Amino acid sequence: MEAVLTHLRGAIERGEYAIGDKLPSEAELCRTLEVSRPVLREALRALQTMGLTVARTGKGTFVVATSVEDPTFGDYSASDLLEVRRHVEIPVAGYAALRRAPENLDRLTHILDRMEQETDTTAWVAMDTLFHLAVAEAAQNPVFRRVIEEIRDALARQSEFLNELGGRREQSNREHRAIVEALTEGSEQDAVDAMSHHLDRVETTLTAIVRPARADIPTQGGTDA
Repeated sequence: MEAVLTHLRGAIERGEYAIGDKLPSEAELCRTLEVSRPVLREALRALQTMGLTVARTGKGTFVVATSVEDPTFGDYSASDLLEVRRHVEIPVAGYAALRRAPENLDRLTHILDRMEQETDTTAWVAMDTLFHLAVAEAAQNPVFRRVIEEIRDALARQSEFLNELGGRREQSNREHRAIVEALTEGSEQDAVDAMSHHLDRVETTLTAIVRPARADIPTQGGTDA
């Protein structure tokens, strides 16, 4: 899927498909790229998430942008979402370290244990949002939980995006484990640092994904550099 995505994205960024152009049909792309329809559809969904294309029912997929600047997750752009997360989730982690109850730690540990065993992306993403809600609940302030609830759909979409295109799952599990350990120890500073690191890694992965595509699917007869 990543190779197909890189190929299509590169073609769009190079101007082979201009804004307003319709991409070839799924059947044609599958034949040309020699991939299955499920793989192609994953790549097409990723192009839409990046904001490069839009699918129009019964008409096909059309190019709406030639560069990835700020992906949109639900109702919020990636930059707006990350800005709010930094201003909310980092201090919330500190409060949670000071105020968490035993049942909060039990819930967080249970969620994280399940996440570390989960192999299905959809199920993992659902638990990822539950994890961040549980941290907010541990801060013992219902307003914090309400804020996370408001951006829950965007968090899920962002999480799926990062996992499909950035391979974030194992790394994210380790970062979540560090957050839980800090809360368990009751260390406000460690919790703040752990959440800060987690969001730093989210931003780094997003930045890497939105950089212009540099590679393409090798063609037959090509030579190795």
